[in-house]
Amino acid sequence: MYGMNGIEYAGILRGNKRLLKTPIILLAFEKDDDLLKKSFAAKGIIDDLYFYPVKPIDIYNRIRSLQQYYSEILDQKVKKKKKYEYKIPLMKRGFDILVSASVLLMISPILLIVSLAIRLESKGPIVYKSKRVGTGYKIFDFLKFRSMYTGADAKLAELKHLNQYSDGKNGGKEKKAEKDYELDFNCPECAKLPEGEHCSPILYIKGHKICENWYIKQKKELTDSTFIKISNDPRITKVGNFIRNTSIDELPQLFNVLKGDMSIVGNRPLPLYEAELLTSDDWSLRFMGPAGITGLWQVELRGKKGVMSEEERKMLDNQYANNYSFWGDIKLILRTIPALLQKDNV
Repeated sequence: MYGMNGIEYAGILRGNKRLLKTPIILLAFEKDDDLLKKSFAAKGIIDDLYFYPVKPIDIYNRIRSLQQYYSEILDQKVKKKKKYEYKIPLMKRGFDILVSASVLLMISPILLIVSLAIRLESKGPIVYKSKRVGTGYKIFDFLKFRSMYTGADAKLAELKHLNQYSDGKNGGKEKKAEKDYELDFNCPECAKLPEGEHCSPILYIKGHKICENWYIKQKKELTDSTFIKISNDPRITKVGNFIRNTSIDELPQLFNVLKGDMSIVGNRPLPLYEAELLTSDDWSLRFMGPAGITGLWQVELRGKKGVMSEEERKMLDNQYANNYSFWGDIKLILRTIPALLQKDNV
């Protein structure tokens, strides 16, 4: 195309989903060291570079080998994706419907009393809805009894320095707002490698190249910590404090279970701002298991008196996604009941 070099044009072609299995080879009429460097930097966009003169049979053989390679790699990715697709087992779904419907019927007087208490103490809706990410990155309306004063979300940025999952390395200093934050596209780890090599896969952000590891690290620093939990949160009402400590605020989630958004037992559905930071292969497995009201890390957290690192929590989520079973869920439910009697606010 006029005004565009071969590498730039290859980048446009590579963005076409219909050309995923199509090899892209750059042919230059004369040797150029600068072009050679650019082709190495464009790894993942162009597959190979040849300088004229070259035998047509060599290009033909290279194209055939690349076609076979792409076909095998893409087929493996499809098989891997199918392997990790989660479908709720029939026994687990039947258990969820039976338990949620029965419990909702039995606790209907409690639901009414709590609803009145919330309405009398503070203005606002009785049930709080928030977008959460569950199984297979499905987004749904997550239901809880409102335990905070209205407008609490707007105050979250002012309280991030109290986050229990923060590593405290910032010394309580105020961070830049995301709109004022500029990404550093120069990864210090990539700088140690030979030119054209990178420490992790390359992403294209705002027209610039950046390695995935360096991008995730900066994104994590910007948000202070992937998980946010504040001790003695001043945004919580008196009724809210009681229903949180007794886990009564979680009861409306039984309607989510009845609808099929989540299960009784599973990994907690995450807010969007937390889920977007867990897309790497190491942590995305937690979304390939059932989402639920209570799960492995909640029980373990209560047992550790409310103290757990972010890494521990994510590892427990992955552990549950890998090993969950119907009878394992029953054991977790039995462990949850005595844990609810503890005073720690999880």
